[in-house]
Amino acid sequence: MSIARVEARVQPARAGDPKQVGPYRIIGRLGSGGMGTVHAGLDPAGLRVAVKVIHPAQAEDHEFRARFRREVQLSARVQGPCLIPLLAADPDAENPWLATAYAPGLTLNQHLAAHGPLTGGALYAFATGTAQALAAIHAAAVIHRDFKPQNVILSPTGPRVLDFGIAHSADGTSVTRTGVMTGTPGWISPEHYRTGAAGSEGDMFAWGILVTHAATGRLPFGAGAPDVVAYRVMSADPDLDGLPEPLRGIVEKTLAKEPNSRPTASEIAEQCADLLAAQTTQIIASDVEATLVGDLVSAEWNVPTAKDPTWHAPVRWGRRTFGIVAACAVIGGLAGGALALQPDGAAPSSSSDRPHASATDTTTVATPTAVSASAGARTKSPEPPSMDSDEATIAVWRVARRAKGEAEFETEAALGHDVSLGVGEEHGYAGQYAVTFAHPRREIYIAIDGPVVAPYIVQAVAKDACLTLRMMADIYTGLPYDEYVLVDNTTSTAPAIVWEDNFRTNTDCTTQANERNTTNQGQDLDWQPTEAGLEAAQMPSTDRGEIRVATEAVHQLFTEWNGNSRLFHDPRYINNDNTSIGFAPNEGTMYVWTTKPGWNQDTRNEWGNTATDIACQTVLVESRARKEWAYAQYAVAVLEGDGGVQFLHWGSAGSCAT
Repeated sequence: MSIARVEARVQPARAGDPKQVGPYRIIGRLGSGGMGTVHAGLDPAGLRVAVKVIHPAQAEDHEFRARFRREVQLSARVQGPCLIPLLAADPDAENPWLATAYAPGLTLNQHLAAHGPLTGGALYAFATGTAQALAAIHAAAVIHRDFKPQNVILSPTGPRVLDFGIAHSADGTSVTRTGVMTGTPGWISPEHYRTGAAGSEGDMFAWGILVTHAATGRLPFGAGAPDVVAYRVMSADPDLDGLPEPLRGIVEKTLAKEPNSRPTASEIAEQCADLLAAQTTQIIASDVEATLVGDLVSAEWNVPTAKDPTWHAPVRWGRRTFGIVAACAVIGGLAGGALALQPDGAAPSSSSDRPHASATDTTTVATPTAVSASAGARTKSPEPPSMDSDEATIAVWRVARRAKGEAEFETEAALGHDVSLGVGEEHGYAGQYAVTFAHPRREIYIAIDGPVVAPYIVQAVAKDACLTLRMMADIYTGLPYDEYVLVDNTTSTAPAIVWEDNFRTNTDCTTQANERNTTNQGQDLDWQPTEAGLEAAQMPSTDRGEIRVATEAVHQLFTEWNGNSRLFHDPRYINNDNTSIGFAPNEGTMYVWTTKPGWNQDTRNEWGNTATDIACQTVLVESRARKEWAYAQYAVAVLEGDGGVQFLHWGSAGSCAT
């Protein structure tokens, strides 16, 4: 059952329903199906989540549990706009579960039944958002395979694509049982009907059907008996009457009979964005800049949405005059360093009473000195600070504004969540983080409110913030910021800048100057890795710190080794299915390994050098940042197909060049 394809209104909990699932407090039900129950939950900050708990009977099925684990792995790989973010999961629990952000709104099929087809700018925004979502899915080497109206939510902030229940990876690893045809009749591509092939081209075929259905309320190949529909899909021309002419040409290309003739999702997303921009510029006021596609989607997104008066939503941000901000969500990862969206675009909660500027219809910025706490009367604002200084200043921080536009809203939410999760759980620091933006200086300010901060807390916040900002800059390539600045606001009468760095040039997000130029290391002859240690490292970890470090390091390895390649069948290509990082507690060793028995020795050595650089730097940084970090050694290996292993490099944090 889809986690978001449920009734909008919360139903009362039933006898036997859990009161708590993971970190989420359960307050009711959203729906139930053959595989599990979807509960309405709240995270510790009071933000709404949807929690799918698998039925006990299904949990006892080892094959089903394996498929559920694979669903979680695939969902965690995908990040990008207009997707339902996966927040957390435990596929190994007694009753496996996963949690996503809650997306209120009707599915496309519900909207068509209640309100009719989408028209005008809303249709172009729908086409753009769903194409962007598919582009993000395909970029992660995942194929959706069930792209249909029931799997698209029309949320208040834009279309959201969901349900990877039958998705599979582009390397052929499927979530479904072998030999079972997946997909819904009328939404299946010609090649899937003919040979069972299911690739990204099939998703694009379904996208063309989806947009036609959204615009006309009917299917381009009609309805009827499955075999009749299949014949039309394979041999008849689609009925595209009713589609606006510019969009019709794009959709027609995606419905080509031959998969090689269809454009990619990224190409379609770009073309639709151009059409949307032409629509949007006709209505946006001249003093408003909408330079990001998400802002364009926001400007045109005016579809009615379902309300839920029985489930209290968190406080929402203000809205700009031309439409709803924060059109698309950012996929969140599992625990440890990955991003997670605050559902419904809610601002991160904070106990600070310091008045920040809000994104309202005006451009006036409220400063901390502009409001009298005793009488509430406004006083004259101070003169604007100089924007020419080479260094960040408290004066600039005081007038930095809150987020505007999709990229800034999503960046604020990601920083609030990721820093709170990483620093809070690893160091027990219960702080709040207020994010503001100084656009003219290309600076993002993060004010720390709460208990007095120790230097190691500042360092941890800096590292998590840098990693988050680098990821957001990859997602929103037009994000116009370079620097991030940490402000210690734990003593409101004497705020101070405690950190300033360029997250774009600090590519490894190192937090000590002498860590920044480490070079490739040789062997450490004082010890050697063992196959027993490697086996221990291959056991799944439940430690949040280990998960975070492994996630960050393996993603860095993918980036440095693969570059911008999406040639998934290239023998050199590595991904989550063949490359991992784990920890052997008894040895105090971090192991990095890849299963590539076909690599020759030159390729192994080249990969080993890349992996060694990252592994050495990782154990060095963590050892210096946290006294409790238990892993000061690393080992890099290639696994053979017959169960053998070749250790390429090994060493310790002390042997890393500084």
